[in-house]
Amino acid sequence: MNKNTRIYIAGHRGMVGSAIWRALEGKGYNQLIGKTSKELDLKNQEAVKNFFEKERPEVVIDAAARVGGILANNNYPYQFLMENMQIQNNLIDTAHKQGIDKFIFLGSSCIYPKLAPQPLKEEYLLTSSLEPTNEWYAIAKITGVKACEAIRKQFEKDYISLMPTNLFGPFDNFDLETSHVLPAMIRKFHEAKIQGNEPVELWGSGTPKREFLHVEDMADAVVFALENDFQDNLYNVGTGLDLSIKELAELIQKTVGHQGEIIWDSSKPDGTPRKLMDVSKMSNAGWKAKIKLEDGIKDTYQWFLENIDSIKQVKL
Repeated sequence: MNKNTRIYIAGHRGMVGSAIWRALEGKGYNQLIGKTSKELDLKNQEAVKNFFEKERPEVVIDAAARVGGILANNNYPYQFLMENMQIQNNLIDTAHKQGIDKFIFLGSSCIYPKLAPQPLKEEYLLTSSLEPTNEWYAIAKITGVKACEAIRKQFEKDYISLMPTNLFGPFDNFDLETSHVLPAMIRKFHEAKIQGNEPVELWGSGTPKREFLHVEDMADAVVFALENDFQDNLYNVGTGLDLSIKELAELIQKTVGHQGEIIWDSSKPDGTPRKLMDVSKMSNAGWKAKIKLEDGIKDTYQWFLENIDSIKQVKL
C-alpha cells in the first residue's frame, strides 16, 4: 500500500463509508474513489463492470448495504436479502475478475446464531439458527463472507471480512422506521425533551444486552486492515464490552437531558438476548477500539443537534 493506491469505497456517503473516507484522507491517501447510488447502481452487474473497467481501482472496501433495524428487516425481508446479495456479489465478483488482490468486506454481528455462546467467536458462524427478525440481512452477509473466503482459499487473494458490532456516530440514520436502536433513542429522547419532557416509549423489556462501537473506531479498524496482512479471512470488530438496553436508554436520556418517564412496551420483540463480540483475534492482530461509549454518544448527539435540519429522513 502507498498513498497513491487507488481505493474504491463502495457506500462512501453512508455513515461507515464516509468515516472510512475521512480516516483515509486524514492519513494522506489521495486516490480515493466514490460514487453515489444515483451515479452507480451497485445492483446492476453491467454498470459495476463498466465502472471498474473505467476507474481501475486497486483496492475495494465494501461499505455499501441496505441496512435497518428490527422493524425494517421484518417489513422488507426480500429487499434485505436480495439487494444486499446483488450489491456484494457484483462488487466481489467484479473485483476478482478485474484482478484486484485486496478486498475488505464489511458485514455485521447478526451473522452469528441467535443463541450462540457469549462472547461471539468467529468460529461460531453457521453452527446454529439465526435471529428470525434479521435473518434476511444476516444470510446475505454470510454469503459475502463465504464468497471472500472462497476467493482467498482458491486464488490466494487478500480478501477479508470484518464483522462490526452495532455501529453509531455522525451521519447515522435517525428515521424511526428504519434506524437502529441507539440513534432512534437519541431522536426519541430529544423530541420528548423539546415537547416538555414527555414520556418516552421504547420497544421490548430493556433486558437484552448490546455492544456499541463508534463509527470512527470502525474506520480506524478498516485502515488498519488495509495497511496490514491478516492471517485469516474473518475478524470481529468491537469493544468487547456491552450493556443492557435499559442502561443504554438511561445513558442517552442523561446525555440528551430528558427528564421524563421511560415506558417499556414488552409486547414488542427484544431480538437476540445478548450479542457481545469476542474481539481477541483483532486484538492479537494489533488493533483495539479507543472511543468510550459515553463520549461517543455525546459526540453523536452533538452532531445530531448541529445537523437537525439536514439529516437524511429525520422529518422533525
